[in-house]
Amino acid sequence: MANLNAVYAAPDTSKTFEHVIPTTTGTLAAKQAHLTALQAQVPKLQDEINAFLTQRMEEDKKAGALSAQEAKEEENYGEEVVEEA
Repeated sequence: MANLNAVYAAPDTSKTFEHVIPTTTGTLAAKQAHLTALQAQVPKLQDEINAFLTQRMEEDKKAGALSAQEAKEEENYGEEVVEEA
């Protein structure tokens, strides 16, 4: 068996996402089955990661985790900011 893994690591938590994919025996049909399973598992893994990260973002918002500097950077995201002297 082969595993499709993704690891999220942050200072306060970590999470491993894992899906098992059957290994091949070398025949063309087995390789095709392996690739088909991989194609099916990748979007599922992406969905799990997106759901987890969305949940983390909501928790951070509720906890007021943005510092004053982070809030300022978030407010000005994508804009050029010129500091006044």
